[in-house]
Amino acid sequence: MATRKEVLSIGDREVTITNPDKVFFPQLGVTKLDLVRYYQSAAEATLRGVFGRPMGLKRYVNGVEGEAFYQKRAPDNRPEWIETVELRYPSGRSAHEVVVRHAADLAWLVNLGCVDLHPHPTRAEDLEHPDELRVDLDPIPGVGWAQVREVAMVVRDVLTDFGLVGWPKTSGSRGLHIFCRVEPRWTFTELRRAGLALAREVEERAPDLATSRWWKEERHGVFVDYNQNSKDRTTCSAYSVRPTPDARISTPLRWDEVPDCEPGDFTLATVPARLQAGDPADGIDEAVGSLLPLLELAERHRAAGLPDAPPPSAQRGSVAEAAPGKRSGASGRRRSTMPMIEIARAQTKEEALAGLERWKTRHADVWPLLAESDVLVDSMRGRSSLWYRIRLNLRNVPEEQRPAQEPLEVDYDPFEAWENHPDAEAWRTRGRRPPAE
Repeated sequence: MATRKEVLSIGDREVTITNPDKVFFPQLGVTKLDLVRYYQSAAEATLRGVFGRPMGLKRYVNGVEGEAFYQKRAPDNRPEWIETVELRYPSGRSAHEVVVRHAADLAWLVNLGCVDLHPHPTRAEDLEHPDELRVDLDPIPGVGWAQVREVAMVVRDVLTDFGLVGWPKTSGSRGLHIFCRVEPRWTFTELRRAGLALAREVEERAPDLATSRWWKEERHGVFVDYNQNSKDRTTCSAYSVRPTPDARISTPLRWDEVPDCEPGDFTLATVPARLQAGDPADGIDEAVGSLLPLLELAERHRAAGLPDAPPPSAQRGSVAEAAPGKRSGASGRRRSTMPMIEIARAQTKEEALAGLERWKTRHADVWPLLAESDVLVDSMRGRSSLWYRIRLNLRNVPEEQRPAQEPLEVDYDPFEAWENHPDAEAWRTRGRRPPAE
């Protein structure tokens, strides 16, 4: 039986929406067509965050309760008016990614199953020189939203002191984003260096609230994630609908809203009416600043003996403190400063958590000694989808009570499918995972 289609006229373009009644948010009954209509109602504000930017696709073809998959390459079967540009990645690979400039592009993306939008911090006209500094405030487990807001205000002050204008928005998840437009003069390496300098300055001003520590097991409070400024990283854009049960939206805020805002207030049900009163991010494209003051701070940090951050691949592709017989991280086997053990590697989060429950049952005397932040649930990027790893930090467990590393409760190998790839030996030699498409 043929599925129903709906053809929308958007400007001078026609977009076919296949299966428009497909439910994307089961708890709300929100359909694919509902999502298309939202993005059309918010098109002007949404395009402000994505215009001219290459975009990685995160597709929820079975709705937000299904497994998403990542796609860098633009689909071959696309309208002639969909623009693409070729990006080259640190892995040595390249892909033609979608570039969004038109409201019709948004409808076409939703039809593919894209719920939220993930643009690069660079424009198609100059791919090697990003024009956006991104600050991602990521609370560790157990840290409340109020602390995220406090750190955001510290970030605002640091940005102001270094000549930049920050534009805050909810992430639609647990954190807050602050984006700054910058002149497209600097490389991604310099952008990330500036982001690290910013993170360290925030940590210095609020040491009990924020951290710039790279390794998860060493963090406390709110992590000022400077790695979002690495090449090949994307972050959800303003007015993206997030795959949460209540359809939260990554929503721009005025600075006077930040101290009292609640992320649950900004959803598909509330944001369209809010937008009618104006977009707090209007003006972001005119507030272009310089990275020079932050780069000068980075040089002072270096002169004081502070090290550069590990390369971006050290965390994205690594399996730090690998269990016996497992491959190690991008820079070889990393020895953590913390007493870490690994519990599970699984294809789904549910499988990983089920493995953790079995471990808890066997070690009922140890589990109560762990803090919430000692349980590290890592979502690891595979070739086209996520896999999940659970590690435990035993720092709060007396040494004589610390369990040894045991066989993994779930032992999924995300690399197995690529063992026979022609480049497999080169990847193993470099301690790298296969690069994502």
